[in-house]
Amino acid sequence: MTWTFQTSADVQTALDQGQPLVALESTIITHGMPYPANLETAQLVEQTVRDHGAIPATIAVIDGVLHVGLDTAQLTGLAQTKDALKLSRADFSYALALGKTGSTTVAATMMAAHLAGIPVFATGGIGGVHRGYDATQDMSADLIELAQTPVTVVCAGAKAILDIPRTLEVLETYGVPVITVGQDELPAFWSRASGLKSPLRCDDPVALARIGALRAQDAHPGGVLVANPIPKAAEIPVAEITPVIDAALAAADRDGVTGKDATPYLLGKVLDATEGKSLDANIALIRNNARLAAQIAVAHAALPSNK
Repeated sequence: MTWTFQTSADVQTALDQGQPLVALESTIITHGMPYPANLETAQLVEQTVRDHGAIPATIAVIDGVLHVGLDTAQLTGLAQTKDALKLSRADFSYALALGKTGSTTVAATMMAAHLAGIPVFATGGIGGVHRGYDATQDMSADLIELAQTPVTVVCAGAKAILDIPRTLEVLETYGVPVITVGQDELPAFWSRASGLKSPLRCDDPVALARIGALRAQDAHPGGVLVANPIPKAAEIPVAEITPVIDAALAAADRDGVTGKDATPYLLGKVLDATEGKSLDANIALIRNNARLAAQIAVAHAALPSNK
């Protein structure tokens, strides 16, 4: 059996004509932000992709059907869904087979984007190694997907609630290129600084497109992780966000929140503690990532091998 998917009209036209496309995840819609901010942000991100020359392809499973590109009604409905599954590689086929509705994480979005032939994907922050890994063994499937699926993922770094040094170590072990744009230090989601030197740096979207294309041709392909720092005006400095994250982690430990529930729980705690400032930062960084992803997608579509 081969997986099938449905495309929106503009995504199908772009695929047929070789136009640049940017895949977008949907977990940020169902699990990352409250309604209506989630819908407004999804629409803003899609428009940002269009404004920079590419076609957005928001990915989700609706009633057991994989959709690559959502129309207005589908996007609005997903934003108001209360019980959407949070889909990664492990439960993707479950949702398809049983007619479920679910939003796609980084891993699931990479899978769907590759299936549809979309080489570039914009997200907020990737999952990674959770703090306290020695006790919980909790590590996101995003890292494994980056090691095996040839999609260029543009993010603002790993989510700051994670163990970022260990996440970087795992990415290195899995052979995933981690390339920071515009600075030598790896960004940390809400903050531009992480205290970690980026393994690689490249400021040119055209060069990033070439790197992604060559990576996809490797005998052992995997993805490329592009770390795009949050704009200076929107960042929450490390000194300000660290105690907030520490308090959220302590609350999660007290309440016994683990696994897939941990990230939305922690993000919610940070949102409350920052009185909405983290939400504003989220919106700024995902739009910034969508802009860069669109530029890379435009450059990728113009490569001689795609003509």
